[in-house]
Amino acid sequence: MTKIRPGLCSVTFRSLDPSQVVELAADAGLEVIEWGGDVHVPPGDVDRAARVAELTADAGLEPCSYGSYFRASPEEPLTLILDSAEALGVDRVRVWAGSIGSDEASPEVWNSTISRLRDAADEADARGMGLALEFHSGTLADTAPTTLRLLDEVGSRALSTYWQPTVGAAVDTVLAEYRALAAHTGAAHVFSWWPTHERLPLRARDALWTRFFGEALAAPHPPRDALLEFVPGDDPALLRGEAAALRSYLSA
Repeated sequence: MTKIRPGLCSVTFRSLDPSQVVELAADAGLEVIEWGGDVHVPPGDVDRAARVAELTADAGLEPCSYGSYFRASPEEPLTLILDSAEALGVDRVRVWAGSIGSDEASPEVWNSTISRLRDAADEADARGMGLALEFHSGTLADTAPTTLRLLDEVGSRALSTYWQPTVGAAVDTVLAEYRALAAHTGAAHVFSWWPTHERLPLRARDALWTRFFGEALAAPHPPRDALLEFVPGDDPALLRGEAAALRSYLSA
């Protein structure tokens, strides 16, 4: 069976120190951590990134990616983000396709975002890293068709995408989005928000996650990582149970 690594996005516990995040993830039986660039590993602070990488490795875990907030605006720099990702020892950086939804974006916004993503992908590729789009509302990558358009028009081997369930969408709709993006999906953000932004336990959407992981594990190009992103009430005590649910989906 194809291996998908269970992991954690460090933004799940923004208020905690990296050492606490590592301890929680290790105790929960997870394998990888995506470190966020907002609090835990700020862009350009390579000493901190190296310390976080060491903390992670010492706990028997692996940094799998760097969660940046690069929005691909025309003059926005990427170099410091790549510096931190390199110090973490990761080969994937999560990025955002602008700051406006695809149905509201003008042709000029599309063109400038695509151009900046193309240059950013070239810069990452030159350093042996890839970029992955956040599949998220309020960006150009807010639907499967628009995400595929971005990937096609940027046209870089260094650009892939993440996938996560569109909030409020039915299970069949969510799975259809995944199928459309499966060949390009390097990681999945895993959470159960329903019906809008209420943070429920993973098991509350068992029908979604059972079917998703069944398909993902059987896909020709499965996601490398399944990353827990947020837990009910942001409660660290709930991570162990959520991680157990995730592992059970991966081993079913």
